[in-house]
Amino acid sequence: MSDAPWQKAEVAGTKRALPLVKPEVVLAMLKRSKHPILVVGHKIVEIDLDGKKLIDFVIDIAKAGEIPIVATAHSVKEFLNREFQSVASMPVMDVANRLTDPEWKGLDGKGTYDLAFFIGLPYYMEWLILSGLKNFSGNLQTISLDGFYQPNATWSIPNISSKELREFFEALILKLGGQ
Repeated sequence: MSDAPWQKAEVAGTKRALPLVKPEVVLAMLKRSKHPILVVGHKIVEIDLDGKKLIDFVIDIAKAGEIPIVATAHSVKEFLNREFQSVASMPVMDVANRLTDPEWKGLDGKGTYDLAFFIGLPYYMEWLILSGLKNFSGNLQTISLDGFYQPNATWSIPNISSKELREFFEALILKLGGQ
């Protein structure tokens, strides 16, 4: 387990993500949050965690935590194929821009988001988005769930194996009340 960023040439600045090693932290953040969102990229369809697709973990987390999903690229189709309807589609850069906009009322019209989870985006893209959010989004807390340390997030799962990531997600889903 390591909290060293994969993108060595970039400097994240003095404010770096806290390593997220216990699912209880996610549970506590969700309990405090009034309006969370889960931003997912196309890699959730491609990544397999020891026999279970990442998209299936994302669906379980979203259901158990009652977190709306905004999916980028073609991954919306995969959610619909799995009969998961609580998903919206939006380009990732548009999501990033809107999360910095205090006037945006969110996908549901209930106001700005205070907690944003990110998973399944290319590492370099998530790095840049989280950097922008860290510097320009006000009170938004961000959590990177990819298993690759993202220093620009508020919290980030450190660099861990796919087996450890699967165990983290299974424990998180159980703690959220899912199956």
